[in-house]
Amino acid sequence: MLSNRTIYQLRSRIDKGLNTMYSSSTGSIQAAIRKLLEKGYIDYHNIQENGKKKKEYYITEAGKHEFNKWINSPVDSAGIKCPELSKIYFMGFSMQENRSEIITKYITELKNRYDSLNMICNESEIFVHSDDYEHLTEEEKDIVFYQIACARFGRDLMSFAIEWYEIFLTEMRKYDE
Repeated sequence: MLSNRTIYQLRSRIDKGLNTMYSSSTGSIQAAIRKLLEKGYIDYHNIQENGKKKKEYYITEAGKHEFNKWINSPVDSAGIKCPELSKIYFMGFSMQENRSEIITKYITELKNRYDSLNMICNESEIFVHSDDYEHLTEEEKDIVFYQIACARFGRDLMSFAIEWYEIFLTEMRKYDE
């Protein structure tokens, strides 16, 4: 909605705030782009960047209409899905000596995600108190407010998950003794 982007730029943007909601894998992005192109919601221009040919995608009028229809509809209460819990659910089938390592590695991954989201939140807080923020239009400030809220949610969710998995790891180690 705000700017045209290449696949690389889309991936980078997803990694900087949307990765708790969407996968930033190139395959996932390409699949989404194909669907959006088929429906006529986006299109692209061929551009030359650093001597390389690239496609820069942009939203069409039909895409803006569909986006506005979606964003103005009620929030879907599908609940929070945690597919990684399936690993815990079936962990009783795993080799006992590998369990702690699996969970420890996952905690490290969560901490890395937390650090990334926390950095975004901290930078956002600095931005909101800057002269650059003051020069934004009210519409732009509106957009920033909600995007920061999502980053905070992701960060806080990671914080909860880290705490939960650390407690679980302690319980699991005691249980497996």
